[in-house]
Amino acid sequence: MAATILTVNDLVQRFGSELIFSAVSFQVTERERIGLVGTNGSGKSSLLKIIAGLAEPAEGRVNRITGLRVAYQAQEPRFTSHRSMYEEALDAFSDIRAVGRRMSELEQQMADQADGDLDALFEEYSALSAQFEARHGYEMEFRTAQVLSGLGFPEEMFETPIDQLSGGQKTRVSLAKTLLSDPDLLLLDEPTNHLDLAALEWLEGFLADWSRTYIVISHDRYFLDRVTERTLEMAFGGIEDYPGGYGRYLKLRSERRERRQKEYEEQQAFIRHTEEFIRKYKAGQRSREARGRETRLARLERIEAPQDHERLNLTMHANQRTGRIVLSTDPLTIGYPPANGAGPTVLAETGELVIERGDRVAIVGPNGSGKTTALRTIVGEIPSLKGNAMFGTNVRPAYYAQGHEGLDRDKSALDTILYDQPIGEEQARSLLGRFLFSDDDVYKKVAQLSGGERSRLALARLTLEKSNLLILDEPTNHLDILARETLEEALGSYDGTLLFVSHDRFFIDSIANRVWTIEDGQLVEYLGNYTDMLRARERRASDALPAPAAATREEPAAPTNTQPAPRGGRSPRRQLDKDLRAARKRFETAERAVGKLEAMLNDINAAIGVATADGDMDRLAVLGTQYEQAQSKLDAVYDEWSEAGSALDSLKRESEALEQEQRA
Repeated sequence: MAATILTVNDLVQRFGSELIFSAVSFQVTERERIGLVGTNGSGKSSLLKIIAGLAEPAEGRVNRITGLRVAYQAQEPRFTSHRSMYEEALDAFSDIRAVGRRMSELEQQMADQADGDLDALFEEYSALSAQFEARHGYEMEFRTAQVLSGLGFPEEMFETPIDQLSGGQKTRVSLAKTLLSDPDLLLLDEPTNHLDLAALEWLEGFLADWSRTYIVISHDRYFLDRVTERTLEMAFGGIEDYPGGYGRYLKLRSERRERRQKEYEEQQAFIRHTEEFIRKYKAGQRSREARGRETRLARLERIEAPQDHERLNLTMHANQRTGRIVLSTDPLTIGYPPANGAGPTVLAETGELVIERGDRVAIVGPNGSGKTTALRTIVGEIPSLKGNAMFGTNVRPAYYAQGHEGLDRDKSALDTILYDQPIGEEQARSLLGRFLFSDDDVYKKVAQLSGGERSRLALARLTLEKSNLLILDEPTNHLDILARETLEEALGSYDGTLLFVSHDRFFIDSIANRVWTIEDGQLVEYLGNYTDMLRARERRASDALPAPAAATREEPAAPTNTQPAPRGGRSPRRQLDKDLRAARKRFETAERAVGKLEAMLNDINAAIGVATADGDMDRLAVLGTQYEQAQSKLDAVYDEWSEAGSALDSLKRESEALEQEQRA
């Protein structure tokens, strides 16, 4: 049985006169992997700081076993150091580095006293050497570089001074330092913030190999499911303990709530029945029995009704239906134009891209690969280095910026809504209430809002635009799990088209039907969600196929064919794959032609509107002829596109049948 290393007894914490939590008790044993979840403001960070010894509770205590080494990674670390990031991370080994310095001193003393009595020096040196080796002192430089690289820092950045790093980079350095400290109990507060997908996967692997105990706060459900085996939920001023990772916790929580609701309803029915009996018989022949029941009822321990968290009331609706092609591009070169005498900065290149009505496209890739730049290029905030992006017929885009740059920091939440839309104050306050802004919260300046509050305000603005194309940059940032679930539900029923950047793999799996990933400066397209993308990559690697060209489509993976190829010819699997590639190319060629012709019709329509307003009849006649010619071409291309799609679907069905046959 694993030994208990930490006991939390009846903790109470307050913020001023406000009670944050009370009666919080639990134990932690060796090698446990614990997730700490709850809504924003429920007290998760406060609890972690108390466990770390960085804050004192109002009541209660934390008991640690003697010699327990605890490391805590704050959500927003503060550095005063001017050292390089490498030196700062290496400082995690400060105690063992001190041992190394003493060993160097002893080596010098022994060299100076070559002819003297060296027994005492040798004895101390031998003891220190054993300690240095046991604490991996000979590996600390390698491990420091390994962890920094895993968290997304290239080696050429290692000597960058801490005070020159961004807030997100400082957070990653703090995380590296915490991981390297090798404690008995690791406390991580939102370690997944500011990590791209590669760094997230590296951290998951690191924690999978961790042989000691950790407690981690995170709103990343995919991450929690992969790294935790027990879940503590902070809710309604208390704590609930669940024996399982995030997915099992959800199931157990639902079952627990249903059971409590049933117990509450049964008790309420019993109370009503007893009260009715007392009223009926208290003054009659059965008064003694009635008084006895009244006494027992007064002593009855009442079951409280299960509470529900206040949720965002979030709905998204498109104002009108778009054409089939919502967005199309030429091959794009994404980056920044020449500046200060330097040449252009190229971040990524794409092939021709097409987004159709109803698509939900996720863009993923490492930090700095150009995801946000791609969105800003598409919405026209910055020019592309090469190529153009074109919106289709009746498309009305709305852009949600990651840093909420569209919010005026000097305006209140209420003024932000009133400024954007011609609605009354009562309607604006009602809208803000649906996004959990209550009472005087609506008068807070944007600059005073927390990250989560700013995200909710930006989402509230977004619902008023009734856009039919939502372009979202990290929409789940700063949102707790409950808010993320609400956003997923709203976007799942949204009747428009989505293009979004996210590192939340659970969110991508729930929403996306296509994934654009930026790999080595090229945009590669996959059909399906994040999990489908991973399977497609695995299939590609196992088949030893070359990487797909930029902006080519990769089908969601099917199990790899393990049947031997028949002799004397090409295998059915390879021939079918060849046919599929040819059919897909034909389909995409027709698709691009449709997009261009629809864009042309859109331009002609706009020109017709101008000519009509000007009363230019000659111009209208020319435009009318052009419109008819373009429409005729579009009809022909539609036929080709439909025929190519049918052929592609037929080959896909044939491919699935072959795979099922081979698996059997």
